Amino acid sequence: MQKEYDALIKNGTYKLVDPPLGTKPIGCKWVYKNKYKADGSLDKHKARLVTKGFAQNEVIDYEETFAPTAKWATIQTIFALATQNGWKVHQMDVKIAFLNGDLKENVFMSQPEGFTVKGHEHKVCKLVKSLYGLKQEPRA
Repeated sequence: MQKEYDALIKNGTYKLVDPPLGTKPIGCKWVYKNKYKADGSLDKHKARLVTKGFAQNEVIDYEETFAPTAKWATIQTIFALATQNGWKVHQMDVKIAFLNGDLKENVFMSQPEGFTVKGHEHKVCKLVKSLYGLKQEPRA
């Protein structure tokens, strides 16, 4: 949980602000998962902070959720072109891909359980970047 929290802070995912009048912050929760090695033995425990996006209201918290995706035929065409032209193809894994999208909407979230900032318990998190669970997350 501490590693995930530190990554959120380092990435500038949110900033603490006083809650605006008339807004109700959406909640958040920690989701835990065990990761296993190829031989089936336990590799590590992972924790991810997820918003309770089901509490978001359309038009108020988000406007559009459509996210463009690549079709498999397009990817195959790119690989075929790379092969024909001798281009180098590199593979990469982006661990926090969804957390890099900037939010246009004003979305407020309660502080994560176990990581409430002392002396600022009344403040809420104004999301600057997309966070798992938001309705507009894939689009961002």
